[in-house]
Amino acid sequence: LKAILELLKKEELYTKFSKCEFWIPKVQFLGHVIDNQGIHVDLAKIESVKDWASPKSPMEIRQYLGLAGYYRRFIEGFSKIAKPMTKPTQKKVKFEWGDKQEAAFQLLKQKLCSAPILALPEGSKDFIVYCDTSNKGLGAVLMKKEKERTRNTIKSSGLGNDHWLGSS
Repeated sequence: LKAILELLKKEELYTKFSKCEFWIPKVQFLGHVIDNQGIHVDLAKIESVKDWASPKSPMEIRQYLGLAGYYRRFIEGFSKIAKPMTKPTQKKVKFEWGDKQEAAFQLLKQKLCSAPILALPEGSKDFIVYCDTSNKGLGAVLMKKEKERTRNTIKSSGLGNDHWLGSS
């Protein structure tokens, strides 16, 4: 706390202490809950996903994918799962909601409602890096090894010079 206050003073940044909270066990921030275990989806936001009815129009699909996409870092293979739902949103494509779209919709709902905890990387011990490459791209996952289980911390993937970092 002292180091942070000194940094604020050094950079001539000011805060109103009546609006500050210290030593709280968890924080809600931009639709996420952060605590000592890691980063979780905000269950209040996910409640609306549980009750979401099957989309009846391209606009409703876009709305659903917008919310679900915000939490894509919690869902392994999000793009592959959501792919059947994206075709009916394209212009000049007749809207059809079939079994493939419904299955993808329900799978995304299920995965969002049971999203894993993303571990916060700490220390320099007990990390495992899994990598995979092909002539079209590369991928890597940084895993934190714990006594009972291994938790994803950072996932990286890319094609050529374009790449992204996210958690999974």
